[in-house]
Amino acid sequence: MSYHHLTTFERARIGILLEYGFSQRAIAKHLNRSNSTISREIERNSESGKYVPEKAQGQYESRRLNCGRIGKYSPKLAEVINKKLRLTWSPEQIAGRVFQGSLSYKTIYRWIYQGLLVDGDLSALRHKGKRREPQETRGRFNVGKSIWERPKEIETRKTFGHWELDTIVSSRGQSKGCFATFIERKTRWYTAIKIPNRSSKTMEKAILTLHNQLPPGAVKTATMDRGKEFSCYPDIEAKTDIKMYFADAYSSWQRGSNENANGLLREFFPKKTDLAKVSKDSLEHALWLINNRPRKCLNWSTTHEAFQKELLHLI
Repeated sequence: MSYHHLTTFERARIGILLEYGFSQRAIAKHLNRSNSTISREIERNSESGKYVPEKAQGQYESRRLNCGRIGKYSPKLAEVINKKLRLTWSPEQIAGRVFQGSLSYKTIYRWIYQGLLVDGDLSALRHKGKRREPQETRGRFNVGKSIWERPKEIETRKTFGHWELDTIVSSRGQSKGCFATFIERKTRWYTAIKIPNRSSKTMEKAILTLHNQLPPGAVKTATMDRGKEFSCYPDIEAKTDIKMYFADAYSSWQRGSNENANGLLREFFPKKTDLAKVSKDSLEHALWLINNRPRKCLNWSTTHEAFQKELLHLI
């Protein structure tokens, strides 16, 4: 069986399982990995005796960037490739026409990123060098508590009242209309509130609307991404008893329930839809259909049934 590098998901799982007190051998069995792989991963990516998944992933990506031998590289070969790049040829066109498959276009990209071609100037590429990692374009703010500070019981989905938050937006250039979306982790009950834009003020209003519509204790925590719309978290925590937690950057799997539910809602309102024009009745009908489907994870109960049962316990 060929070797496969640990994934971002696996590194996060290692961190979570260590927090729960799992042994390295138990973690290896859970991830279907060898004991030595887990032991080596923890040993090389720990700080003060604690494994740090974010550090592990960052170091892995750094090592991958610099790995591999130069191989076929030579100054003469670089001169040929540089000439074609300046003629606006893409690496794939160069590999196909000039080298006819004897040199991979991925190798040319790697040489560019390593600074071996065109002095690493990404403007030589027609798309100016697509970013190798996604970048946040909605502005930055000092986030609050990390998801790693969240109580462990939330991860197990055994207790009620823990939510995941997100937004669904209209197509770029369509309008600023959005949906603020919410899902309760234990019951998977999902709802959305139509908002005029993705600002922190409108998001704060949407969160308070949900909080005020439900009985006390129904919204205990909220986990969200690092979008600028959630910069309202200090006001929410000051006005309510909700504890707010932020997922790691570019780690949508940490809010998997919300991401999956957003996909279900997108079946009714595809990405080309102007959400500002969606009627309240249309949105409520879509949510009703989603919440009244039987779910295997709920032993074939619907999310509506599971949610109402939990609310009755609160009342």
